[in-house]
Amino acid sequence: MATHPSSSPFRRFVYENSLLLVGTAMVLVTMVGQYLTGWRENNADLEQMHLLPLTLGQYFTSGHFLEATFENWESEFLQMAVYVLLTVWFRQRGSSESKKLYEQEEVDRDPDPSKPDAPAPVRWGGLWLALYKHSLSLALFLLFLGAMWLHARGGMQVYNIEQAHEHKPPVTTLGYMQTARFWFESFQNWQSEFVSIITIVGLSIFLRQQHSPQSKPVDASYAETGE
Repeated sequence: MATHPSSSPFRRFVYENSLLLVGTAMVLVTMVGQYLTGWRENNADLEQMHLLPLTLGQYFTSGHFLEATFENWESEFLQMAVYVLLTVWFRQRGSSESKKLYEQEEVDRDPDPSKPDAPAPVRWGGLWLALYKHSLSLALFLLFLGAMWLHARGGMQVYNIEQAHEHKPPVTTLGYMQTARFWFESFQNWQSEFVSIITIVGLSIFLRQQHSPQSKPVDASYAETGE
């Protein structure tokens, strides 16, 4: 049964954007939890090194907070970027996460600049169209690189505090990116994101969630792809 739009502009806005709004609320709630618990954990580490604790405000720009936050964001952006590209070229029989095995789909057709509601880059053509055609993956990879740099920047600050405590020389951000510690942090997070890809692709072959666009219809067979 179709849902009729509300007469209230506010209620309509909330309904039409509820997925993004709820997701944002979940990010904010968990961010607050991470911030408060991370602040206490970091101060406990500083106390063990006989250093002054940070205030809540100081913790916001600390390496501990930057590293913990962007180490995870980095892997999320990488997972999404890789997944978007993998679904362009590869298929999985029976999975709702895959395009159809042998049929062309709507996303495969060439953009039509004559459509009255076509986005501006489609009408402009040339370089603008070329960039727009790949803008999703490009944006995700840029976000990945930015988060990776901030992960390294925060990690460098934490690493240098430990280095100073042990009377060892500090390193630059690029220097920290050459340490095994930085790549250990990165690879373990990247691996977990790639596990999530194969999990959702594999489970969507056999399992269902009624009303979710990430699932096939409950009565669809295992062999059906994208139905």
